[in-house]
Amino acid sequence: MDESPPREPRDLYDPRSERRYPLDPLRWRGDDGTPLLVSPAQGLAPGDIEPGDRSLWRYRAALPVPPAAPGISLGEGCTPLLRRTWGGVEVGFKLEWFNPSGSFKDRGSSVMISALAAQGVGQVLEDSSGNGGSSVAAYCAAAGIGATILVPEHTSPAKTLQATAYGARVTPVPGDRDATAAEALRQAEHTVYASHNWHPYFLEGTKTLAYEIWEDLGFRAPEAVVTVAGAGSTVLGCDLGFTELLAAGQIAALPRLLVAQPANCAPLHAAFHTGADSPVAAAGTWKPTLAEGTAIKEPVRLPEVLAAVRRSGGTMAAIPEEDIATAVRRLAATGLYAEPTSATAAAAVDVFATRGDLRPGETAVVILTGSALKAPTATAKIVKGVV
Repeated sequence: MDESPPREPRDLYDPRSERRYPLDPLRWRGDDGTPLLVSPAQGLAPGDIEPGDRSLWRYRAALPVPPAAPGISLGEGCTPLLRRTWGGVEVGFKLEWFNPSGSFKDRGSSVMISALAAQGVGQVLEDSSGNGGSSVAAYCAAAGIGATILVPEHTSPAKTLQATAYGARVTPVPGDRDATAAEALRQAEHTVYASHNWHPYFLEGTKTLAYEIWEDLGFRAPEAVVTVAGAGSTVLGCDLGFTELLAAGQIAALPRLLVAQPANCAPLHAAFHTGADSPVAAAGTWKPTLAEGTAIKEPVRLPEVLAAVRRSGGTMAAIPEEDIATAVRRLAATGLYAEPTSATAAAAVDVFATRGDLRPGETAVVILTGSALKAPTATAKIVKGVV
């Protein structure tokens, strides 16, 4: 491994007030109730990667877990980057369903649960529309930690079954995704909250997407990354990772973040295109969507997600339900079985290409976040032509 300078101490900080807190995995928000981030890592050079570790822990030098603490790993990361032509555009599909529980959420869960396990935590609470909960349940099982997962009552049975199989206590909450989040905040007053939307360590795991894409491409950044957003953790993860690589002099520029949401529930898109940095009035009109993993009317980190997209020179698109369904079928016709949530990103490639946001000759990576095995009911309707 190359000689590297000593790593700078890191802390937790509030990007809105710039208030700082000691680095503590048990703290998931600021004293004033705002979400926190871990201060940036120094960034990695190729020689800092641990090549013998076939998981995201190959990037351990960029993660805020103590060197002596064991990483709770199920082999997450190192997912394929499959080069394909989509609607005449050359792209690389990053197949995140190859993660152990079937979605990209395993990246964040691995780092977050590792940090909590190192603190001796024995029980955690999480709220999720499905993938986040099943992922946290998997890593809690691996760590020997008890997990309670709150889910909206309409959550896909395949996702709740998976979390239950891992040994988690799954509790349905009446109402929509936001009602579940509100109940979790109430319960978090008296238990450890391992939230994939709130916990800053979760984003530290998600940022390994950026490091991995950089390594996949021969240690360079793509010109654009296309992803779907609900709470926006893939957006923020890519922003964190590529920003660290830029600061380390490993890439020349940030990739443009091209972000899709379903038109039926697109609060980030609505705020972005009105130039706002807070929710806009349209949020009250949102309807159910096939992309259930993104059905979040009030994203916790909305200002930070918008800032990341703007900082990258990126943009956003709202995708109609029929286009999401079409993308599921088009992907399946090429052998890629993507759930509707992640197929939204593929559908957006057509929109971004038409607008000129994806340009000929550039390298673009499309993140496909989860398998259609996670959403059998919605996928069956799509395949049968019901929607």
